Amino acid sequence: MILHEQLLQILAFLGFSVVLVSLFQKLGLGTILGYLAAGILIGPLGWGLISDFQFVQTIAEFGVVFLLFIIGLELQPKKLWGLRKTLLGFGGLQILFCTVVFTFAGHQLGISWASAAVVGFALSLSSTAFALQSLSERKVLNTEFGRASFAILLMQDVVAIPALAVIPSLGLVTASTREVNWGGALAIFIGLALGSRILMGRFLQVVAETRSRELFTGVTLLTVIGVAFLMESVGLSMALGAFLAGVLLSESEYRHELEADLEPFKGLLMGLFFVSVGMSVKLSLLIENPGLILGITVGYMVLKGFLIYGVGRVMKLHRPASNNLAVYLVQGGEFAFVIFGVGQSAQVLSPEWTQRFTLVVTLSMIASPIIIVLNEKIQAMIACKSPAGGGPQYDKIDEGDSGNAVIIAGFGRVGQIFGRVLRTQDVKFTAIEHDTEQIDMLRRFGNKVYYGDASRPEILEAAGIKNAKFFVLAVDDVETSNKIAQVLRDDYPHVKVFARSRNRQHTFDLMEAGVAYVRRETIDSSIALSEQLLVAMGTPAKRAHEIIERFRLHDELMLQEQFKVRHDQKTFIDVSRQAAQQLAQVLKEDAEKTYIDPQHPPEASN
Repeated sequence: MILHEQLLQILAFLGFSVVLVSLFQKLGLGTILGYLAAGILIGPLGWGLISDFQFVQTIAEFGVVFLLFIIGLELQPKKLWGLRKTLLGFGGLQILFCTVVFTFAGHQLGISWASAAVVGFALSLSSTAFALQSLSERKVLNTEFGRASFAILLMQDVVAIPALAVIPSLGLVTASTREVNWGGALAIFIGLALGSRILMGRFLQVVAETRSRELFTGVTLLTVIGVAFLMESVGLSMALGAFLAGVLLSESEYRHELEADLEPFKGLLMGLFFVSVGMSVKLSLLIENPGLILGITVGYMVLKGFLIYGVGRVMKLHRPASNNLAVYLVQGGEFAFVIFGVGQSAQVLSPEWTQRFTLVVTLSMIASPIIIVLNEKIQAMIACKSPAGGGPQYDKIDEGDSGNAVIIAGFGRVGQIFGRVLRTQDVKFTAIEHDTEQIDMLRRFGNKVYYGDASRPEILEAAGIKNAKFFVLAVDDVETSNKIAQVLRDDYPHVKVFARSRNRQHTFDLMEAGVAYVRRETIDSSIALSEQLLVAMGTPAKRAHEIIERFRLHDELMLQEQFKVRHDQKTFIDVSRQAAQQLAQVLKEDAEKTYIDPQHPPEASN
């Protein structure tokens, strides 16, 4: 009967997690909110499908342990030292400003200074999972504010680890409070440092030579759990021990194997951790006192947004970038749940305030995707307004540049290459870019670039599109690229368009818009590297070049055939299969003339 109940609880966890995580991901709300929602529904405060809450929390702690071990693996000391200025500038200021302000705000709510300090630090953290996912999905991680966001998130992860060790010392000393054995902790740290440098590398090499994946995984688990146990035995956090072990092994050549082995365990147990957090969320608090909870949540997000915006301005980010920095980092973070839990265990935080602030952080995470979408819509509305209406002041293009024969739209990686080549031939061109951060960087290097939206006819008119003969469409965003191509086809058919495309589908869209010169951005580099691979495998250079040129020609012909039937999925698949079979047959017949054995390639002649 007991086994039946346990299986039912496991099924409830897996079933609700799979359904809700999939649903929340599809809605663009992220996996964490899906797990939190699952915990709310199946927990004792919801439908009560899982009754053994303490057991779930105990197992879920290992999710945090594995997470911090992987974070430690990624934080190589040399890389951290190289990023010290950015980390201390953006990350240090953000944590300092937010912690101080939230500590004072917490004390005003009637919380003791020690409790307020824990709350203030926890609320200063943002969600790494939410922010990085949103930045990556919108392809803004490499922008100026994207790099600043990453620096802040990384600094938060680094600072959160020692905080987990310090917080218990702020609590009440009771008979059940465990004292920290600092001497033992120092001995363990020295032993780990020496062991990781002298013994661990050789030991992992011996294990790897057995070619047993299961054994390597077992050693990885033993390392993490063993170090966590040692730290816990001297009164420190298991998570702190796992983090230290990860940092000490971050220089190991087996770092990636260790990370890959733990990733499935980390994902599952972190999911269980967020489910356990959801199980502890008391939505009844929102129903009982909606004014207090919503007031704290709104005040928290507004205040945090202003503080992060201020950090951006202090660090010389311009206003739009500082605004975006605040929007993407305004929510609370998953580490706040961990810190609240440690604070409550150490009796720094009362259960009532822990539950309230857990609910506040959860609500801020729910609101975060909505705020990002609203910010994008507001920016789009501003961009559509004329300068007189308060929109962005697009640069006025000089009369001398409005008569150039070449216009380049998008002056990123691809557009700059066009520009460099044209300059070598003394060919004048007009470059238009919509990313203000990119423009600021380019102008520091002496490039002349105009701020404007090339999809707007008035911008094209000002750039001299009527007099231009050639148009380089190097915009990275697919939707914007297609829009510009359609405008050129409808209003300026006399211009020859040379476009970069993201993939095959984007190529078809541009071809449909009448663009005759289209090149996929990765095709040439991929083909060139393939040719070098064939030569390295023993194929004579001349023969490798012939194979690659045949492949290139076949790929272009297949692209044209696929374009004709692109709207008929069945025919499209048939054409693709037939073309692939034809190419394989032709290359096979040619290969019979020059046999290539990838396993035993002939020695290359000098």
